[in-house]
Amino acid sequence: MNDILKKETLAPGVIRMRIAAPRIADRRQPGQFIILRAAGNGERIPLTIADGSAPEGWIDIIFQVVGAGTRLLAELREGDSLQDLVGPLGRPARIERFGRCLCIGGGVGVAPIYPIVRALKDAGNDVTTIIGARTADRLILVRELEALSDDFHVATEDGSLGRRGLASDAFLDLTAAGRTFDYAVVIGPAAMMKAVSGLTLERGIPTCVSLNPIMIDGTGLCGGCRIEINGETKFGCVDGPEFDASGIDWDSFLRRLRSYRDFERRTQGHEQCRLTGV
Repeated sequence: MNDILKKETLAPGVIRMRIAAPRIADRRQPGQFIILRAAGNGERIPLTIADGSAPEGWIDIIFQVVGAGTRLLAELREGDSLQDLVGPLGRPARIERFGRCLCIGGGVGVAPIYPIVRALKDAGNDVTTIIGARTADRLILVRELEALSDDFHVATEDGSLGRRGLASDAFLDLTAAGRTFDYAVVIGPAAMMKAVSGLTLERGIPTCVSLNPIMIDGTGLCGGCRIEINGETKFGCVDGPEFDASGIDWDSFLRRLRSYRDFERRTQGHEQCRLTGV
């Protein structure tokens, strides 16, 4: 059984769970994800594997409570078991010796950045990491990423920690100071990835993004994660979730993502009616 070994709150509405999953822990690679169901009446939720230990047989997931499915998952306690868990899924992140690497994470996108930073560092790269959030209390994995990175920067929109502004502002500070990079990974909300990857690509930095926000089924069967890459249709879950940012049709990606958010709002409304009896 996939028991929950540990559960902790990292930020408001953001939870880390450690799950017993020896087979997944043994095979996982940075950038891959799992699909789980919290209970028999729960929906399938794809989540990036944030960490793991093959010798100890566990994986970590980090998720934000945003809808009915993640609320159901958040209700589980240490010692409870997941209904279903399958993985690792998706293509692993591209890890090689690039030279000077830049990793930028926004919001909960910091979670999938973490294993990539570790792998890039283990591959012999010089790694600069930038993470951003609205406020200091919404930042996650600060100590862990600072320990792994050669250079580490934080940005908060209200200035409560690090640079006041966005992660992109911290990146522009570095380039203004003459810093150059050979490779970049940007993960976060879709609009953030579009904006930041636009800046990195303008400066000639090959850039990879993770399109996990659009995944639904996670197997390629539902077709919900269709993405236009250089004029070709790809699927976020089986062809990705990582893609070269230069070929992404961001406008169609954002339109599709908005349609799912409308559905999620309706789902939340129905769930609220069920709970309140309205």
